[in-house]
This record gives sequence, structure tokens and C-alpha cells, in this order.
Amino acid sequence: MADKEKNELKNEKNTKVKKEKKPKENKIGKKTRELSSELKKVTWPSFKDVVKKTGVVLAVVAIFAVVIFGIDMLLGFLRNLLA
Repeated sequence: MADKEKNELKNEKNTKVKKEKKPKENKIGKKTRELSSELKKVTWPSFKDVVKKTGVVLAVVAIFAVVIFGIDMLLGFLRNLLA
């Protein structure tokens, strides 16, 4: 009788261990699924919006380039006066 009980306890422990183990997921597959679900949530701007915003960026860059060029010319002129 004791042997039967021991075998039953071993079987219970083995089934518990088997239930607790999770199958290993493929990391690349998991990341691909996550990426795909996130990309579905993205709202892409229209071409018209992209062109407008690109124009604003280029205009701001041009304005700063002119301002920096002016400051550079002014400081160069002042240096030449002191030299």
C-alpha cells in the first residue's frame, strides 16, 4: 500500500511540473507580432500634410542660416577693426 501511495505522489508531482512549464516562444516571432500590432495603431499623415510641414522646416532652417551668417559677418567685421 505504501508503494502505491508513493507512486501516486510521484505522479502528482510530475503532472504539476509539466503543467507549470510553458513552451518557449520564438522571440523573433513574438517581436514581429508586437511590431505588426503597433503599426496597425499608427495614423499616417497625408501627403499634403507632409509637404506643408517639410516646407515649414526648410523655411525655419533658411531663416536661421541667414541669421547665423549675419552674426558671423558682423563678428568678422568687428575682429578686422580690432586687428
